[in-house]
Amino acid sequence: MRYCAVVAYDGSAYQGFQRLAQGLPSIQESLERALTAVIGVPTVVIGAARTDSAVHASGQVIAFDADWQGAEVALLRALNAHLPADIAIRRLSIAPDRFHPRFDAHSRIYRYQVYDAVPRHPLYDQRTWLIRHSLDLDLMQQAAAVLIGTHDFAAFGAPTQGESTERIVYRSEWLTEVLTDAIDGLAGRLLSYWIEASGFLQHMVRVLVGGLIAVGIGKLTVDAFIAIFHSADRSRSRFIAPPYALTLMAVTYPAVPGIPDAVRAAVPMSA
Repeated sequence: MRYCAVVAYDGSAYQGFQRLAQGLPSIQESLERALTAVIGVPTVVIGAARTDSAVHASGQVIAFDADWQGAEVALLRALNAHLPADIAIRRLSIAPDRFHPRFDAHSRIYRYQVYDAVPRHPLYDQRTWLIRHSLDLDLMQQAAAVLIGTHDFAAFGAPTQGESTERIVYRSEWLTEVLTDAIDGLAGRLLSYWIEASGFLQHMVRVLVGGLIAVGIGKLTVDAFIAIFHSADRSRSRFIAPPYALTLMAVTYPAVPGIPDAVRAAVPMSA
């Protein structure tokens, strides 16, 4: 029987989602180890997105086949009991036999967080990229909006499979939250870049964010960013954001019969 599950993880200690031949720690290998312990036979996990080293997830979707005689909630609890503290199954259900979390997906949603402040804050160190500049959010929004639609994104990454670098971007925008300190008032801004697309090239979100931040601090003009984008030349994208502030928030699926509610429930209604 095929099962699907929504997985959350802190990617700090892992070399990405995908299992690595060198035996380096990966999210997939940890999930498969837990499944083997619970099910009693080696079990392969299929993931919806191959998150990079140190990248996190709140809504990664996986599928696996298992001969489990108990209730779904019992399988969820058993797996979580065998998983390390930085990985957790959030939802689990039976899926159609042919359900594939990657190929059946409509889109993936990522969020990248930036802490815009002069002094650093220890509580934001592990989940945000600290930028000690006054970022021009209006220019960053202008550059981000250019990405929406069907385009060749070769300037921002390499294909993970095949040769096509064309992707459809449905959403690309910055949201901002003003942070205040109880002692002396203003403490900075928390900027969140949200991007939803049909798929992503390797390192694509981090390279995009690096370029958008370069626009925000004046190292690139909006026109220069657009020129790099249209060049389809990866060597022209010189900026890349660190991985630890990036989170896979959700994977979306078509609203058609057969796609489990446990998967669709992982999609955030709003940012």
